[in-house]
Amino acid sequence: MKILITGATGLVGKALTRQLLKQSHQITALTRAVNTAQKLFPEVDWVSSLSTYKNLDQFDAVVNLAGEPIFDKKWTDEQKLRLKNSRILLTQQLTQLINRGKRPPVFISGSASGFYGNAGSQLLTESALPATSFTAELCQAWEAAAQQADTRVCVIRTGMVMSPRGGALARMLPLYRFGLAGKLGSGQQFMPWIALKDMVRGIIFLINNPNAVGAFNFSSPNPVTNKEFNRLLGSRLKRPHFFSVPACILRLFLGERACLLLDSQNVYPKKLLDLGYTFQFEHLETYFSKTLKQKRKK
Repeated sequence: MKILITGATGLVGKALTRQLLKQSHQITALTRAVNTAQKLFPEVDWVSSLSTYKNLDQFDAVVNLAGEPIFDKKWTDEQKLRLKNSRILLTQQLTQLINRGKRPPVFISGSASGFYGNAGSQLLTESALPATSFTAELCQAWEAAAQQADTRVCVIRTGMVMSPRGGALARMLPLYRFGLAGKLGSGQQFMPWIALKDMVRGIIFLINNPNAVGAFNFSSPNPVTNKEFNRLLGSRLKRPHFFSVPACILRLFLGERACLLLDSQNVYPKKLLDLGYTFQFEHLETYFSKTLKQKRKK
């Protein structure tokens, strides 16, 4: 297949591109830094703009993963606008190009579990209603832009993507290995998570499944609370993990961004499972045991 990817230099994008190349697909990817990206994947046809395309009929699938990192900077009004524009404007551009064609590609577009806001222990399938927080409104607008495409559209509401080589887990590991980590807030908030391998396999599953349409929760069927996450990771690394950061401290230092750490989302991937997708990693303890090395005994 011929596949167009945005966000191909990010954590998920790199892993997806690598897997698709192994499967002998032809990849075109959008990036602002073509020279750097070419060194990463010389086999990919890198483009710096979509303006040269009249439509996207030459592609069999479009995977839209681009977006300004959401946690890295304080959520000022200006930063919130950047977060929106980096997701929504590009998605609208892709949708317009898809709609200009006569043989439109399948469209897989990003979203996040932030769609559900802070939902406590409520089980969240894809039919659950959105919240009214900033992250929820951002996800709703992002999804709405994708759903305007006149083709088969799948939006992926992603939980925390787990990889020791990037993303949130890679940032946490040094703290845990130095014994400086612990639960956040009450620790009772549910954390939707998905292994990077399942993230990639899931996207490819949606591309290849003609019955896949609409929103999909991309998270393990077994989310854990922050307290349980802390226990499992600390135990796996055999390091102390008894620190606790009160919610008020997180809100003081992170402001509105603290919701990314404190909101509870008991997400369940009902539609993926109903279509027959099998997770490689369903349980966090199994994931940690197979991907993380324990501290060696002296």
